[in-house]
Amino acid sequence: MFPNGKSFLLDPEKRAGPTRYSHARVVEPAMHHTIYVSGIAAVASDGTYEGVVENPDGSFTVDVRHQTAAILHRIDSIIQGASNGKANLYNIVDSTVYILDMKTQYADMNKEWNKIWTDRASAPSRATIGVNELPDPRFAVEIKATAIFEA
Repeated sequence: MFPNGKSFLLDPEKRAGPTRYSHARVVEPAMHHTIYVSGIAAVASDGTYEGVVENPDGSFTVDVRHQTAAILHRIDSIIQGASNGKANLYNIVDSTVYILDMKTQYADMNKEWNKIWTDRASAPSRATIGVNELPDPRFAVEIKATAIFEA
């Protein structure tokens, strides 16, 4: 059993394709704590925007892979801090990814996601939603998550 419960796959023998996520996570009715992580974007604690290159003319370019990696790292730190080191990214049961451009950014976001969860059996359930905008124009991705850990 994984720290985020048991994976449920509708067609476990079917090839997973490029995306790794469980269709559902089943958490046994044991004593556990739940951590609800707010939507996290790629802003460092010093206020700088990770994965963003500011151009002299005021425009900017966004590196979706860099932003996704930074967000997942930040979520890991949040979960570890909130659990006093008892949990990490692998305790995530459910997540929602908000992304600006599914056609051009989804594959890069997914590559970073798949670096963390290398198989469907350990990956959390996930919804990826294309949105028109995020709170800052320099954000291409925002992720929220729910994690569990034993009491």
